[in-house]
Amino acid sequence: MSMPHHTRQEIARRALPLVDLTNLSETCDAGDIDALVTRGLTAYGPVAALCVWPEFVQQAATRLQGKGVKVATVVNFPHGSELTAAAVADTRTALSDGADEIDLVLPYPAFLDGREEVGVAMIEAVREVMPLDRCLKVILETGALGNAARIAHASNLALAAGADMLKTSTGKVPIGATPEAATAMLHCIRQSGTRAGFKASGGVGTIEDAGQYLQIADSIMGEGWAQVGTFRFGASSLLSALLAVLEAPAHA
Repeated sequence: MSMPHHTRQEIARRALPLVDLTNLSETCDAGDIDALVTRGLTAYGPVAALCVWPEFVQQAATRLQGKGVKVATVVNFPHGSELTAAAVADTRTALSDGADEIDLVLPYPAFLDGREEVGVAMIEAVREVMPLDRCLKVILETGALGNAARIAHASNLALAAGADMLKTSTGKVPIGATPEAATAMLHCIRQSGTRAGFKASGGVGTIEDAGQYLQIADSIMGEGWAQVGTFRFGASSLLSALLAVLEAPAHA
């Protein structure tokens, strides 16, 4: 059974300001960033953030000045290396260039190898050089972690080390966000007693996807919790789906 139009519209209106509009393609260039900025400033309001490669942070920040849209970038991306000093240096540069948010990949290969202290040290070191008003999202790469127990353990470690938000995926592995991963991560956030948030990323592209993840957040965290400071969608294609619903006639 298809979703009623009014429900689709409600989801679209709710989801659009939570989107981290993303271009992390290998062929991205300055023209693509300008186009991304234009896309993110929609007739229905702006997205939450633009997520771009580090080399485009300064350009995006300049174009978005005064627009109410954050600039996010990725660090230790996408493979989750163990190079903490490099992650810290890259974070410092991104912040200097104007980044508001850092999406840091957990060294998940080390975590899977039983060396969880590598990831803890990296998260703590990166958090230490970030002002308190900048958001640190930690990408767990849940598709690689595999099961809910490992996802929960990684979530708890990241939260204790200073993550402001837990993010599912880089979008560069076969399995991105899943409802099971979201459920495990949100339970950890609730149990932590912190103000940490959640970002569904990797394969989130339809209005149905958006509605499902918002419903999971509502059921675990309570209705009204999923706001721009606590909930994001990391996506390149979701915005088009949301706009298609908002632009459709009411009888559609």
